[in-house]
Amino acid sequence: MRAHEPEIKARGAHVVAVGLGGMEYARSFRTEAGLEFPLLIDKDLATYRVLGLKKANIFHLLRGDNFASRKRAKAAGHRQHKFSKDPFQLGGTFVFGPGNVDHFAHISETFGDNAPLDRVIAALPQR
Repeated sequence: MRAHEPEIKARGAHVVAVGLGGMEYARSFRTEAGLEFPLLIDKDLATYRVLGLKKANIFHLLRGDNFASRKRAKAAGHRQHKFSKDPFQLGGTFVFGPGNVDHFAHISETFGDNAPLDRVIAALPQR
């Protein structure tokens, strides 16, 4: 997302991330990842529950798609940050609004299951 933020902003949208760690974890992650967009904290996982985000389990570590995702991430220069409050909590990617409209939803099925950025950007409303 970070690399596509100018294109996203040009469409009148904003990137916001929601994490489940505490303030110190969020500060460290923002610095290490070079994030400039807002990083909100949801210690109680209320957002995760409302959005229906899933949890992985120990067997997800052995899945072939997880190995492939880790290999792609490593090749792109990404690395594992510190573990968060719940390392098995999976994420998602959403495009909301304006108004009470959901333009796009992707709920991760396992680690590294991220929404294709071209589909996320295509779902953004035009200015």
